[in-house]
Formats: sequence, C-alpha cells, structure tokens
Amino acid sequence: MPSPIPLATYRIQLTSEFGFDEAAKIVPYLKQLGITHLYASPFLKARSGSTHGYDIVDQNALNPELGGEDAFDRLSAALKANDLGLILDFVPNHMGVHFADNAWWLDVLEWGPASPHAASFDIDWDTLPHRVKGGVLLPILGSSYGEALEQGQIELRFDPQHGSFSAWYYEHRLPIAPERYSEMLRVIVAEAEGSATPSEAGQKILELAARYTGLHRPSRSEAPEFKAALASDPAIHSVIEHGLTAYRAGPGRDMRTKALHSLLERQHYRLAHWRLATSEINYRRFFDVNSLAGLRVEDQKTFDAIHGLVKRLIAQDKLQGLRLDHIDGLRNPAQYCQRLTRLIREARGHLRQPFYLLIEKILGEHEKLPKLQGVHGTTGYEWLNAITQVLLDQDGMDTLNETWRQASNIPPKLTPVLEEAKRRVLETLLASEFTVLSRLLARIAGGHYSTRDFSADSLRQALELYVLHFPVYRTYMTTAGPSSTDRDLINHAIERARSDWFGADEGIFDFLRDTLTLDLTKADRVAPGKPRIRRFALKIQQFTGPMMAKSLEDTAFYRFHRLLALNEVGGDAAAQGLSTENFHVMMRERVETLPHGMTATATHDTKRGEDARARLLALPELADEWAGMVSRWKEMNARHVTTDGNMRGPSLAFEYMLYQGLIGAWPDALDDIFVERMKTYAIKAAREAKLETSWLNPHARYEEALVRFIESILDRSQSPNFIDSIEAFARRTSLIGALNSLSQITLKAMMPGVPDFYQGTEFWDFSLVDPDNRRPVDFDAREAAMMETENPNWKSLIEDWPDGRIKLAWTRTLLKMRRALPDVFTTGDYEPIAVNGPDKDHVIAFARQLKSEAVIVAVGRRLAKFSDHGRVWPREPIDATLDLSNYAGDFEIANVSKAAIPCRALFDNFPAAILKVNLQAAEKPSRIRKAAREHGRTA
Repeated sequence: MPSPIPLATYRIQLTSEFGFDEAAKIVPYLKQLGITHLYASPFLKARSGSTHGYDIVDQNALNPELGGEDAFDRLSAALKANDLGLILDFVPNHMGVHFADNAWWLDVLEWGPASPHAASFDIDWDTLPHRVKGGVLLPILGSSYGEALEQGQIELRFDPQHGSFSAWYYEHRLPIAPERYSEMLRVIVAEAEGSATPSEAGQKILELAARYTGLHRPSRSEAPEFKAALASDPAIHSVIEHGLTAYRAGPGRDMRTKALHSLLERQHYRLAHWRLATSEINYRRFFDVNSLAGLRVEDQKTFDAIHGLVKRLIAQDKLQGLRLDHIDGLRNPAQYCQRLTRLIREARGHLRQPFYLLIEKILGEHEKLPKLQGVHGTTGYEWLNAITQVLLDQDGMDTLNETWRQASNIPPKLTPVLEEAKRRVLETLLASEFTVLSRLLARIAGGHYSTRDFSADSLRQALELYVLHFPVYRTYMTTAGPSSTDRDLINHAIERARSDWFGADEGIFDFLRDTLTLDLTKADRVAPGKPRIRRFALKIQQFTGPMMAKSLEDTAFYRFHRLLALNEVGGDAAAQGLSTENFHVMMRERVETLPHGMTATATHDTKRGEDARARLLALPELADEWAGMVSRWKEMNARHVTTDGNMRGPSLAFEYMLYQGLIGAWPDALDDIFVERMKTYAIKAAREAKLETSWLNPHARYEEALVRFIESILDRSQSPNFIDSIEAFARRTSLIGALNSLSQITLKAMMPGVPDFYQGTEFWDFSLVDPDNRRPVDFDAREAAMMETENPNWKSLIEDWPDGRIKLAWTRTLLKMRRALPDVFTTGDYEPIAVNGPDKDHVIAFARQLKSEAVIVAVGRRLAKFSDHGRVWPREPIDATLDLSNYAGDFEIANVSKAAIPCRALFDNFPAAILKVNLQAAEKPSRIRKAAREHGRTA
C-alpha cells in the first residue's frame, strides 16, 4: 500500500499516443527508480485531440482517447501491484467550450440564463454591447461577422435524429433556441411548398408550429416532446431540408442572408470575430484563452456536478492525491478547499490517513501560502527558484547586469519592464475582463449620492493604477472581509496607485479601497447594492492572478533577459542570488509549516529544462568571458541581421536572449531538428514579448527575419566561425551545468518536501518551453540505463557524463535513501551543518534527522573554479570541511578526524554526497549528537 504522503512523485503527460496502457507499462520502472506516486496530467474527458488535457468537456467521464475505463482499470491494477499511488491533476476552474462537444455549454447557448447549467459559467449576461437582449459573446469567427455571414460560412442545419436546429460555423455548433422554432417552421414550410396546399408532412409541421405559438412557445419541459415530434417522421425531415434554403446565406442571397441574420440576432449568443474577445467578451476565461470558460465552483450544484467521478475514484481507492490546477482562478479558494476536504472524507469513509492535496500556486517574493484546509502545499515553483538562486554565483551578477545593459540598451531593473508589460496586457489580452470590472465599479459608485460624481473614466484609470501596482497574484478575501495580510496588500497597492495619480478626485482611492476591502458594506456605511460590492471585491481577485501571470511569466520574462535561468515560473528575474544562510532559514521554516509540498525542478509549464537552467547558471561564473563572447558573436552575425526602417530583426534584446537560449539547449551534435526547435521557440518567445510581434497581431516581416537569422547562424556553410565559437563555449558550460544539475537534484531529493520528477528528466533535459518540453519520452532507453547502472561505478559514469546515465543513477541512489528512511524525510528535522575552510562558500551542507537516524547531505556550488572554468573535472579539490563538532563518532573515510569531514573526501567523484548515520539518543532530538561507525557514503 503506498504511503499517504509521497516519498517521490513522477509527472507524466498523457496523450492519445501515451495513454493509460502505456503508463501502466512504465510502472515497474518507476518503482525501481524509487517513485512512490504516479502524478498524471488531467485524464478526464477532454476535447478530441487535446495534447494536454486541460480543455475538459466532461468532468464525469474518463478520456476515451487515453483508453477509457478499461485501460484505466489496467493502470490502477499495475499501480496497486507495485504499491504506487496515483495523483490526478484536477481542473476545477474551467471547461473547454465552443465547438460541439460540451453538453453544458451547448445547453447554455440553447436556453440562455434559463439553462440549469447557466449558473456554472461566469457569464455577465447583461453587459453585451449593442444588444437589447442579454447574451454571451462567442468570439469564434475567423473574419468579421458580416463577411462570414455573406460568404455563407454560417449554415443553419436540422438534426433529424434529435429534432433540433443549430447554426454551424465549421466545427462550431450553435444551438437555436426552441422558442424560435415556430416561426422558423412556418418559414421553412412556405419555402419548401410555396403557396400550394401543404403536404401531409407540411401540415403536421404547421400544426406543431401553431401549438407553440405566442405565449405557448416550448418551455424546457415541453421541448423534448416538440423535438421528438419533429424527429419522428422522415417526411417531415424532407420538408425541413428543402425549406432550410430560406436561411441559406451567401453571395447574391441578400434576403436569405438577412433572414439568417435576423434569426441569429434573437439567440442567447452573439457571434463575433475572435479579435473582439480582447475588448468585449463577457464570460470569464482561463487567462486569455477563448475556448476555456471559467466555472463557478462556488455554486454548490456546480461543485457537486464536476466532482462526481473524482469522488468515485477516491472511494474506490484508485486515487490517492489531487493536484488542483490554477487555484487562483477560483472565487473563494478557502471555501472550495473546505468542500473538497469534506468530499474526500465522505468518499474515504473509515480511512483516516491523510489524502495528498496540492495546489498550483505562484508565490511572490516573501509571500506566504494562505492557510487552506487539507492542503499540503504547492507544486513547488518557489522551491525550484530557491534551489536556482542558492546555486547562483552572486559575485558575477554585477558583470551580467552591465552586459545586459550594453547588449540591449535596457537597464537591469525588472519593475519598469513589468509595469509596461501590465499595461500592454490590460490594453489587449485582458481588456474585456478589465472592462467588466470597471463597469461594475462605476455602477457601485453611481449607487450612492456621495460617490456618483466619480466619472466612469476616472474610476477606470484609478482601478488600472491599482492593478498595475498590485504586487502578488491575488488576495484570498472571503465575504467575511480581508485578513490582515490581504488588507496590507490592498493598502500598499492603493497608496502606490495614489502616488501616481494626477487627477482631481483624490477621494476616489478611498472609495476604491473601501470597495476592495468590503468596508463599504459595513453596518455603519450607507452603501446600496451590497451584493454588487461583494461581487466586485471577490471577482477582482480572480482577475489579478491571470493579470500577473500574463504580464510577468508570459510577457516580462520574454523582455528581460539578464539571466534566463532566473526567468522561471514563480521566480524573480531580477534576483541577485540566495545565501546559504538564508537557504537554511527557509528550509527550517518549511519543516515547521508545510513540509509535504512538492519540490519541483521541471514541470510541463517551466520555461526551459532543468539542466538547461543549470547550464545557464555557469554564466555568472564566466561573466567576463561571457561578455566578450557576446560582443564577438554580435560582430560575427551582424551580416545576418535584417534592418528595415526602424525594424531590426532580431532586436538587440532578443539577440542577447537567443544566445543564452542556444547555450542552454546546445545539443551533442548540431542538426536540422535542433534548428527547427530553435525557430519554433524564437517565434513563440517573440510573440510572448508583445513588442515587435504578438499572437494577436503577428508581424510577418519581423518573424521571417528571426527565422532567417537562426537559419543563417546555425548553418555551418554560412557561419562556421560562430558555430565553432559557441560550440566550444557551450561544452564548457555543459560540464559546469552537469555538476550544477547533480547538486540541484540532490537538494531537491534531500531537502524538506516531496521531490517531483518530470517525465524523462532522469537523463539530461535541455528542452525549451512547451510544447518542446512535452515531446515523447524514450522509456526503453531509460530502463536499459537503469539496468546498466544497477551497481554504479561512479568514476566510470563521471567520465561518460554526457550520456546522462550518471544523472539517472544518482537519482535512483537518492530515492533509494528516501525509501530506506521514509520517516526521516517525511517528518524529520532539518539541521544546517557549518562549513569551514577557504572554499566554504562553495558548499551547502545539512542533516535530515529523526530520533536515532540521520542523513548528512553536502553539495557543491559555484564550481567553475574547480573545473578549470568548465574544461575538466576535477581540476582542483574543494578546500573545505564539514564541521561535525556537535557530532561525536568515527567515520570510515580516509584522513577524517572526529570533528570534521573534508569535502575532498566526499567529492572524490562529483560534488554531491549523502551519508547515512545511526545516532545514539540525544538530549535535544533536533540535534545530531553522535554518529555510529555505519555510514552510507554514496559519492
């Protein structure tokens, strides 16, 4: 039976090519690796052809493209046979909409607010511009609505099997409201049979139309009978098919085009060009993805409806954990976690063991995770960045700052870059959501005589300043009001916004603050429309998260390229590094707060592979040389740059970014596949930056210039000197990066938390951002390498380090230690170990201990000095010792005293080591007092 708290998880990306059966085949391999829980991407029914599973269309069915129920049962059996648990990446925030596969969404389009599923989607029915009747905007058209209509691209069809009418735009089904069937049927019969006496089938149709005319239009309860009557007679079908030409729009068919337009205008939706989503969409989306509509899980019926299958799988003990996607998108995460915890408790019955529950949450600098019932922690982005920063050479950052400034003409300050990115996102991607909030704020202000003179424009500007200065992803306020932390965040942003305000209405920020904190609803305040105020205050929390994500991760990180290793999800691109002392403080605090959250170094959302990031950490250590290299490469490649007026392709900043991207991902042998990967990455990076080009408005000439530049500089016939130069430098960063990687996975596996391993990263991972990091994994090669390294020869493996087997063997060794001492790593203490000697700043050491068992861990950092700047390992040993003055005992390592272990003895193969020691009883259980002769030095 798997342990309730995982010792190590392994994330897989399920696809139609790698479904449940393929996952079942690798379960024995994962067990041998030391994994205790398989951590799967979403596997509920998603849109056909989905490559990620987040576009779920039915929360209560397993994805048939992954193999369905039978294949899932085979996976469950394989997991149980190997004592592995299963963690599901669950999506409570949104569903895939549009097209023709989401029954809930189609019902909403057919019945509007009267649909029982209308409450499940976050739709502002009454805010659709230029329309008397409420509706939902559908930005699905590839051209303007008028053009699509006149070109006959929108077609009215009859479904004879179900007796229903729908308009179709290519693969998008748009149900016609049954209340319009009567008038349609009369028009259809007239078109099909003219002025002649109606046929028997035509008469039946007219009788049905008459039955539901006027006040007797088909209600939801009557509609099935009405549709069944239309579906029952093939003769009726024939008349309808002939009569539908009355609505057959197209060139030269003005009357029929107008007829179809008139019909569409009276539906519960409005068709629009996809670009209109940036300004007028009136349903909450997942970020700026039009085909993912936000769910209102705060609605109890919606919560119950989307958790039915999950509850069953938990009750059947086929699910041992959940990872909650995009928790910041929920209106009330605290309420959601309370309900989910109750559901899990009901499903598990008498079982009282912990159920593993994680949230995907990005924490800002110095931000603490709010207390959420049942949650063990986050998916680990904050710890990814802590590991990166503690391995960083802080001494080289000043040089990198200046190199970035000179190469890009951009100061090494992230704040102004982020603020400008936020403005761009507000103006484009999330303008619709912001408009909804602005209008709601204006209605609140207009509801009382003391605030009604605040103009809508002034309120919008004030709210924009607040959003621009809001420092984290969101607050976690409930209807009870803000916590002290939330109030401090709101006050901070209000004061920053006020300092940038040059308008006349100074009191506007007091009003905005009191609305955001719900102070406006207090008993002593005269504030009509209190439900509207609460709605605004809670709804803006759902906006600031996507706002920060799109501005920071998906815009600023593609503009600010000082050191790409820091431009990671949840990271601080302007960081200067983390001292070992502060790292120890963070780890000890983690033991006391949330010791069971994940520690990740790669995910499906990271900007680059974990080993590409480790390579880039070599740049601060080679900072002077790097600056010279960049200068030389720019001269070499100047002839490949395209200039056209003010356009430079690539831009100065992008060219600097590209050289880092090449270093991080440089392959063993340059080939066409790598060139194509880099071109794909470059286009995505340029569009994400939203400067010279973007997803909304691609700049063809600039993108063509980028592609030509990459093709030219990576073509040996055109750029032999550049390729030789960057290849030589990449080889050196590769060695330093490999050493950094071994330190990185040692920290991940040994520090507090549950280490998570992303699929395929047992070998070196130099992938780029998705979809590059979601390529198929060769598990056969990894299983063969595991068998070859059953009894690792570390000296041989370090000599052959480029093949990646050393990383797999070391990963397995680390996880073997975790499985041997599960309690030490699940509930044990974290104790820093002092390091002495000239090279003490190049070593991080600590102990994990519980009662009489302990593991001493030591890793190297800033290792260029000891590898002749990446030319050979080891060029010289690390001159430092671990201070064991608090640890009495003997160690079976040559030339080791009882008071210290020299790092040269630990790092004789590579700069990472773990020692298992047995302890005698100690006065203070949190301190190691005595080590026995038994130890487990593994490197």
